[in-house]
Amino acid sequence: MSRKLDDPTLQRYYDLWADEVAGVALYRDLAEVTEGERSEIFLGLAESEERHVNHWRRMLERAGVTDLTPPKAPVRNRVLRRMARRFGADAVVPIILRQEASNAARYRSFAAAPNIFADQEAANSKALAAMSGEAEGGQIRSSEGRHRGGGAGGWLRATVFGFNDGLVSNLGLVMGAAGGSDSRRLVLLVGLVGLVAGAFSMASGEWLSVSSQRELYEREIAIEREELLHDPAEEARELALIYRAKGIPKAQADALVEQIMSDPETALDTLAREELGISPGELGSPWVAAGSSILAFGLGAVIPLVPFLFGSGPAMLAVAGAVSALALFGVGIATSVFTARGAVRTGLRMVLVGALISALTYGLGSLVGASVA
Repeated sequence: MSRKLDDPTLQRYYDLWADEVAGVALYRDLAEVTEGERSEIFLGLAESEERHVNHWRRMLERAGVTDLTPPKAPVRNRVLRRMARRFGADAVVPIILRQEASNAARYRSFAAAPNIFADQEAANSKALAAMSGEAEGGQIRSSEGRHRGGGAGGWLRATVFGFNDGLVSNLGLVMGAAGGSDSRRLVLLVGLVGLVAGAFSMASGEWLSVSSQRELYEREIAIEREELLHDPAEEARELALIYRAKGIPKAQADALVEQIMSDPETALDTLAREELGISPGELGSPWVAAGSSILAFGLGAVIPLVPFLFGSGPAMLAVAGAVSALALFGVGIATSVFTARGAVRTGLRMVLVGALISALTYGLGSLVGASVA
């Protein structure tokens, strides 16, 4: 090596080159232990990684680093090769899938890496996910949060959890205030302030989250559009590889891709869905997310307050606890729809959580109230 890697940037180039060299070798090994279409897919993935190898080699050579010696295969790769030979490629594909998704994120965070590299790693991940039956498992969409999701399912999930947040947090506040004071006005004031502050805090968080996510996705779609314009052949190759990984024969996959690529807008929409896991028409509105958060949180937070509109004392405290328990049980049943757990068990668990929080805050309020008095 004619120049030492004393520069952090050069060391980064070398590390990326070495990782890609190892990736090429691993994919070629997997192609050797498989047959037919799957073997060709692994060879296609190796060719994709080979382009990255050549890029980082050129970057190092331009900086004066020559006579590169192929690095020794990492222990991880050697273990994966042995696993593939012993148990078959299917045993290691899920492991490699996670690594490819990580590589895509790494390239996005490295300014010196071409934008297309991150998308190619994401496309490789998608092909691997299709081979392992995890194409819809969210391996590509590593930045999804709890409240993301287009369509009714994602909106309903966000509403249920927002309602639960409002109910549990304000129940704790109301019980704490009731434990520390007999004043109905104080309880109502604390509950109302908790409702408003919590609802707007949650709404602002949702607005920022969805806005940032939307901007990120719009940027990725813009990059995909640029790549489609300047290198349509490479995009077509990646898309065909994904379809072949899903089990579509090569001839049919090529014909399908040719038809898709004939219309630029259809091609962009398909590439965004298949490579990035993004639906361009369902990016989500930050204002809708903020508004639904305020509404859901507010509806949940008002429940413990309602009894205190009609009185105070132990009787109203008991009514507030009972009404909140029923609401929490309902939330648990709704949550079980998403978790696939037993409805009654999930409902009772929610009631138990609410009871523990109520007892804790009521006790704390009583102690503080007594010490202040």
